[in-house]
Amino acid sequence: MHIQPILVALRRHKAGTVLIALQIALTLAIVCNALFIIHERVAHISEPSGVDEADLFVIANQWGAQYSTQETVERIQQDIATLRQLPSVQEASAANSYPMRGVGWDNFITMQPDQRAPTSDAAYFTGDENFLRTLGVKLIAGRDFRPEEVQNMGLRQNVATPVAIITKAMADKLFPKGEALGKTFYAMTSTPITVIGIVDVLHRGDVSTWSAPYAGESMVVPIRLAVPSGLFYIVRAKSGQLAAAMREAPKALYAENRMRIIDPKDGLLSFAQVRHRAFERDRGMAILMGIICVVLLAITAAGIVGLTSFWVGQRRRQIGVRRALGATHRDILNYFMTENLLISLGGLAIGVLLAFGLNLWLVTRFTLAMLPLTYVLGGVVILLLLGQGAVFAPALRASRVPPIEATRPA
Repeated sequence: MHIQPILVALRRHKAGTVLIALQIALTLAIVCNALFIIHERVAHISEPSGVDEADLFVIANQWGAQYSTQETVERIQQDIATLRQLPSVQEASAANSYPMRGVGWDNFITMQPDQRAPTSDAAYFTGDENFLRTLGVKLIAGRDFRPEEVQNMGLRQNVATPVAIITKAMADKLFPKGEALGKTFYAMTSTPITVIGIVDVLHRGDVSTWSAPYAGESMVVPIRLAVPSGLFYIVRAKSGQLAAAMREAPKALYAENRMRIIDPKDGLLSFAQVRHRAFERDRGMAILMGIICVVLLAITAAGIVGLTSFWVGQRRRQIGVRRALGATHRDILNYFMTENLLISLGGLAIGVLLAFGLNLWLVTRFTLAMLPLTYVLGGVVILLLLGQGAVFAPALRASRVPPIEATRPA
């Protein structure tokens, strides 16, 4: 197959050639970045929480009356005791937040009390000596909190705790040389906090993109939060008894003290619901990007089919002449396949530049990661296969044009 005659023919159809090449280029740029976004969102959705999701649920408790800090602490302890007495419940604890809640507390972390730029911005969980056991978090080094270490913190109070349990990701960030146990850091106070335990994974409460640089960096402090609202009971059901525990827990709490509010819609959530809600936007974005990819690829394929069909209709007499001069069905088929391949290669060359340019804009505007070369190469392969597949049917029809077409008037 000689390329020169094909290039000459393409120069005579500049408008259509340029249009299809640009369509391929734009499709490549968008599809590569869309697939990368889909991968990023799916990876985000699939992040491990570090907790026993299958058996966990949370109760958002609000008191319907004003109590002192000590009275609130007593009511919290009574509620936890009530929940633990349920036959379907394995463990329960009170906390300020929980992993993948969607929002949560966080604290700037420094290594020195007078350090200005923070070393980290860690998620901040309050919990008692049963918090880790309730969540089912894996303690890989050190120890859990002791009951005497847990301090009460009421509304508008600030308690400086001397100890904390941190995640492995946070330990590696603060102490890259290892040996985090027994070391100290600061969390927006002048009181040093000693690391007494390290857990494998404990997902942050916040799941938005701003916290991505601090992924996996969480800390737990031995504080019992005694506030009228913003308090969560985290309950771990016995294996296979989650539904029963979720039915029984609100009833038992109301029976203990009716001066409380548990929202029937948002106040009682299984961890499956927590995860679903936390990543709803990511899931929607992935679906939207998938639809965009399919639509763009379909439009590009339709454009190639339409243009090639139009050219075949225009060139029927020329094809007939070539057939009369001895060109085989395969020669005609290869001609149109090669012609489309050249257009596709030109469009893809422009598309590669557009893909990286679009990614650079997304990186600066939306903190997206840099586009790996593998996605661009994959997009090139997809567009090449799509183009060749789309042109095959019109090219096959062209190869079947009989030599008699050469005798018909132009």
